[in-house]
Amino acid sequence: MSAAEEGTDRPFDELVRQVVRFRDERDWARFHNPKDLAISIAIEAAELMELFQWKTPEEIRASLEELPARKRVAEEMADVLILLLSAADATGIDLYEATLAKIAANAAKYPVEKARGNARKYDEL
Repeated sequence: MSAAEEGTDRPFDELVRQVVRFRDERDWARFHNPKDLAISIAIEAAELMELFQWKTPEEIRASLEELPARKRVAEEMADVLILLLSAADATGIDLYEATLAKIAANAAKYPVEKARGNARKYDEL
């Protein structure tokens, strides 16, 4: 049983409950298998990337100051997050705990004294 089901609230728990409720009200759980959710995450991430494609960093900054563009980016980001939460539910993975563990692993791979200010991969530091 997940923390969201047990009633012990942590970050993401209310989002997970709402995503699951939305899915269940529509009887979509049968379609939410790990493979199809992974594919959907990639599709939604591509839609997010498309909003930035062929734009310079300056053009992106300017467009994000305009409400319609900012709203589209927010919607695509939300789509990715909803599908990630759905995939976590479908696989039984505690995404909150997995994220904390990954941050800790990344901190070990990218120590501040070596990684600060450069974009090299951990094996090149």
